Order: sequence, then structure tokens, then C-alpha cells
Amino acid sequence: MQSFNLNETGIIIASIVIYIAFTSWLTYKLRSKTSSEFMVGGRTVPALVVGVLLMSEFIGAKSTIGVAQAAFEQGMAASWAVLSAAVAFALFGILLAKRLYSSGEFTISGAISQRFGRSTQLVVSLIMIYALLLVNLGNYVSGAASLATVLKVDLTSAAFIIAVVSTFYFAMGGFKSIAYVSMIHCLVKYVGVFVILATALALTKGVTPIVQSLPADYFTWDGKVGASTIVAFFIGNIGAIFSTQYIIQALASTKSPVAARNSTIIAAVLCIPISIALGLIGVAAKSLYPTMNSLFALPNFIQSMDVWWAAFVSVSLVASIFVGVSTVALAIASLVVKDFYKPYFNPSPEQELRTTRWLSVAIGFLPLLFVFFAPGLLKLSFFTRALRLSIAIIAVIGFYLPFFSSNRGATLGLLGAAITTTAWYLAGDPYGIDNMYVALVTPPVIIVLERLFRWRGPAIPAQSVGPASPA
Repeated sequence: MQSFNLNETGIIIASIVIYIAFTSWLTYKLRSKTSSEFMVGGRTVPALVVGVLLMSEFIGAKSTIGVAQAAFEQGMAASWAVLSAAVAFALFGILLAKRLYSSGEFTISGAISQRFGRSTQLVVSLIMIYALLLVNLGNYVSGAASLATVLKVDLTSAAFIIAVVSTFYFAMGGFKSIAYVSMIHCLVKYVGVFVILATALALTKGVTPIVQSLPADYFTWDGKVGASTIVAFFIGNIGAIFSTQYIIQALASTKSPVAARNSTIIAAVLCIPISIALGLIGVAAKSLYPTMNSLFALPNFIQSMDVWWAAFVSVSLVASIFVGVSTVALAIASLVVKDFYKPYFNPSPEQELRTTRWLSVAIGFLPLLFVFFAPGLLKLSFFTRALRLSIAIIAVIGFYLPFFSSNRGATLGLLGAAITTTAWYLAGDPYGIDNMYVALVTPPVIIVLERLFRWRGPAIPAQSVGPASPA
């Protein structure tokens, strides 16, 4: 493995700076000028653009770095972490995409409030904000590892760069800008992953030497990951995609329910090749550098490339970081404004847009306070998906089992799931039971118990809330 000299490092850094400058200029040119454009792009974004955005934001820096890291440690079975997302996107398109679009809401909490009422809406919003802050924490950790590698800076400086640039993207641009700029980010990122794969396979001289140098279980369907965890991947991705705020927000930006559904199919197709590529990159790194820090399994291959390819791949990693951080932070800001700021302050459209931008700045920098305390990326990623799974369970019950649509039951189910899932995760998943299963089981159990053993007095009725007017 080579090390770039000063001139080559300068070329890589210059390429990244030029890319950031160009996309920042484009963000400013396409910036949202109204609250509707900031939140949902004025509901005019094509299905192809949204499909690419869905894939790119769901498989951001945390997933790309995290899957390669997990494959390094546990084998090709780590690819299921992303491959399962393809199945989840397809199911979401079939079962819920059109229903959620037709609700007229652009937040998952707003859609659920139509079935369960205001108190459940607030609990959903708080849990989603908590989960998405952890998602961005993981994005910052993985992004800092990548930037530190390519820019030759420490992790603190790399994390600060991510905060500054990504906050500008979403605080200035809003959803309208992010959607279109992300097309460039995604194209660069997608090609970059396959350039890394080509480099890895060139160094190993193909797949066969990798297979010969590693334990056999690195290439079984479940590897060292285990069937239970793979099932948890599917459950977690289905739950997260069915409920995550930035997914719902992206669907709401399309032109029709059919376009919303089609965008999820596009996202599903795009997930398949990249899942296999990330797994191969991880096991190739294990074959070549078995004692290295697994966190650098993917970015480490940049050091073995021609400087111009290295510059391109470095830019692709930067693109992956910024699109992931920006969309998640925008989703958090949307929940805060829609569920807490607007109901209590009733601002004018101009005040709302101005306040949203200032809140976005705070949300963009908040993860810096915790970035060095994050655990393993893939475990953190799926813990956040477990939290969102509980919201998906409540949404499905609300849409398909109205008999159980009790405000009190849904609220208690969500609170119970947030507490038990977090406690189980912090305890290290006792008895080998993944916290995903805790998140899956807790809400329906509590809802059924609330239905069977009602407290004295009538249950709090779900508020009747009609479809909201477009943002």
C-alpha cells in the first residue's frame, strides 16, 4: 500500500474543495424560497429524483462504511444489511407509499395523528427525533473516518468540516435543493464504490484468493453474522423504511401517489448491486490487511489508487457523507417545526422559513458533542432502525387494524418500546436476542393489553383529523 506525496495529497484535497464549492453554489442557486419548497420541494419532484434520493440517503456514509467494516469482521453476510433494504423498499411501495401520500401529510407523526390523535403524534415525533439524532451521530463518525483518511486531518477536524458543509446544504437549500443536488452526490458515490471494488479485486487478484485466504464461514449465507441478526436486518429495514421521517418527506415531494410508489421501486433496484460490492470490499480488506482497524476497511483502498482515481473516490465518499447528514438533519428540523414550533407559535410563512433555517444550524452541529462516544456503526445503525420499527408497527395497526386504534394504547406502546429497546441495546442484547425483536413485540403487546384490560373510565378517543393541506 502506497502513501501519497505532498503534491498528490494536494490534488485530492483540491478536488474535494472544488466539488464542495460547486455543489454549494448549486445548492444556493436551487435554494428553497418558500416553506413548502423547504419541506417538500413544492410537491413537484420527479419519481426518479426521489428514488435516487431514497437510496442515497438510506445507504449513506454510515451504511457504506459500516457494511464494509462488518464484512471485514463477519464476512459477506454483512451485505444483508443493505440487500434487505431493497426488499423493504419494494414492500413499502406496495403496502404503504400511496396511503401515506394520500394522507396529505409530510411527517410520519402527522400521518399517525390521523388515526391516534395529538398525544400519540407528539410521542412519535420525539422518538423519531431521538432516533434520527443517533442516525446522524453514526453519519458523523463514519464520515469523519473517511475525511480523516483522505484529507490527512484528525477526526475532530473532519467532523467539524462535515458539520459546516452539510449544515449549509440543508439549512440554505431545503428539500428542493437537496433532492436535485443529491442526484450528483449519488452518481459520484455509486461509481466511487465500484472503483473501490475494482481496486480491491485488482490487489487481491480476484475473488478466489480472498476465498482461499479467509475462513469458510466468511462466504456462507449467514457468516459470523448469524441467522437471527439477518432476520433482524430485514425487520429493522422494513420498519425503518415504513416509518422514517425523511422517507415520508421524500415521498410527499412527488407529484402523485403513483409517483410516490414508483420512487420506492427505483430505490429498491439501486440497493442490490451496491450491497454486494460493499461486502466484497470488506472481505478483500480482511484478506489483504487482517490486522488493520476495521473502521477503515473501505477508505483504506484509496491509498492504493492512481492519484486521479483516488481524488474521484475521495469526492464520492464526501458526497455520501453530505447527502446522508443533510437529509437526516432536514427531517429532524421538519419534525421540530411541524409538531412543536408551528402549533404553539403560529408563525407567518416568512417567520417559519427563517426559524427553520436557524433551527437547522443547531441540529447540524449537535452531533459534534457526542461523535466520539458512538459504538460500532452497524450496531448503532440497526438500533436506530429498531426505534423506528416501533413507529412502523403503530402505523400499520392504525391503517389496517382500526379496532385497536386507541390513542392511549398507541402512546403507551410507543413509550414502552422506546424504553425497553434502549435498555436492551445498552445491556448488550441479553441472551442473544437482538433489540430489534424487542421493538417489534413491545407495541402490539401493550396495545392488546390496553384493549383487554382498560383502566377505569373510557379510553381517550383518537382525534378525528382530516388530511392536512399541502405544505
